[in-house]
Amino acid sequence: MLPTTNWNYPTTVWFGNDRIKDIAKALKQLNIKKPLIVTDEALVKLPIMEDLKNALESKDISYCIFSDVQPNPTGKNVQNGVKKYIENENDGVIAFGGGSALDAGKTIAFMSGQSLSVWDFEDVGDNWSRADENGIAKTIAIPTTAGTGSEVGRATVITDSDNHAKKIIFHPKLLPSIVILDPILTYNLPKHITAWTGIDALVHAIEAYCAPGFHPMADGIALEAIRLIKENLVKVYEQPHNCDARAYMLVAAMMGATAFQKGLGSVHSIAHQLGGLYNMPHGLANSIILPYALKQNKSAIEDKMIKLCEYLNIKNPSTDSFIKYILGLREKLEIPHTLKIAKISNDKAKEIGELAFKDPSTSTNAKKINAQDLEVLFLSAYDGRI
Repeated sequence: MLPTTNWNYPTTVWFGNDRIKDIAKALKQLNIKKPLIVTDEALVKLPIMEDLKNALESKDISYCIFSDVQPNPTGKNVQNGVKKYIENENDGVIAFGGGSALDAGKTIAFMSGQSLSVWDFEDVGDNWSRADENGIAKTIAIPTTAGTGSEVGRATVITDSDNHAKKIIFHPKLLPSIVILDPILTYNLPKHITAWTGIDALVHAIEAYCAPGFHPMADGIALEAIRLIKENLVKVYEQPHNCDARAYMLVAAMMGATAFQKGLGSVHSIAHQLGGLYNMPHGLANSIILPYALKQNKSAIEDKMIKLCEYLNIKNPSTDSFIKYILGLREKLEIPHTLKIAKISNDKAKEIGELAFKDPSTSTNAKKINAQDLEVLFLSAYDGRI
């Protein structure tokens, strides 16, 4: 069994079994007396929510719950959450759940004292500098899936429903003040959520590793995250209560999100559009698109793929060998091979390519690509052509 420990990178992280019981200590440390718990519609009904509520009530801590959060959180979700925060005179946020709940919770805390629209803080230029930093509430993040790593991120992804587009909201103070990583909270995830979120974490690490630019720290963190996922994702899929494997997956998800400050790539460029247009779960979209993007980027990533394969002990190190490994992993996790099977239409291929080209992830793709390249990538994933 892994030890209980605390880290301070990239923010304060409390790691170990049953650390949910330390929530009162975290609130006291941040001087939060009446938190708003932000979660999603499904999680609020599950037993692990009772674990959090019991930990608060045992210390006589008053709280409110906001659970009107969709799988791809919207600007309206954020607006409603801010309204509840203000009406109930909350003074901090506990973001509790998967990536959607964490992104919504962080954004609600960020917007709780702002006068501008959330879209005014889209990750474009220096938009983030418009924020009133005194109006940003503190957040405690408690992930219940090992995927997005949003608990250690300075950005969130929010859907603009009016324009059917996902937008990245950025500010340095979106980073939670304290993260509680409790592997036990992930034990009873549905198998498909374990699979999709696990591959999501893998994509974060792979795209960060392949992104151009010089950032040895991000590369090192990404490599180790990929190794941890390779050794533990199938284990948690087949053995949901494997404590150590669940713990390693939580850490790997956090590491992937830490690494992608270096950049992401075309997998996310397309996945963000599928979430905005079709409300497709982000982890599933990433899971399907990944091998097609690796093939398209082959000319730019071959040297890195050789090193990655050597690090992972994959035979005949090459991009093709790594793609073969990914395809085998997806088969073990029962992930669809094409977007067609996932009930995505191809009638908006050109639009998806154009929208994806404007996505911030495109600028840090392993090689320079244009809208037509992204259209081809989408169609390859739709038709199953690698």
